Amino acid sequence: MQIGEVAERTHLSLRTIRHYDQVGLAPPSARTEGGFRLYTEADVQRLNHIRRITPLGFSLEETAEVLSILEADDGPREGLSEFLEQARTARQKLARKLQQADELIDALQQRQQS
Repeated sequence: MQIGEVAERTHLSLRTIRHYDQVGLAPPSARTEGGFRLYTEADVQRLNHIRRITPLGFSLEETAEVLSILEADDGPREGLSEFLEQARTARQKLARKLQQADELIDALQQRQQS
């Protein structure tokens, strides 16, 4: 599939997909003779993994390592426990930020109604 369809399926922008190609996280499986990127279902799955990893604050190198763990055919990989703990910690921080945003929204809505 071409990049436009991949963007729709992953909810990523064309620019973001191209960036992940340029930094080596998600290169397309093939290119047309004209140089257009062609992606497979596995590429889409990889991009969806990246979309989930990115908000958690992992570096590019860490993201590549997490991807290798997620895409491995064999059992648990080295570093899995550390990445799992890092993801849990990042999620807790995001949950606190979400709670703060909810509190602000509530305060603004109360102000709007008064």
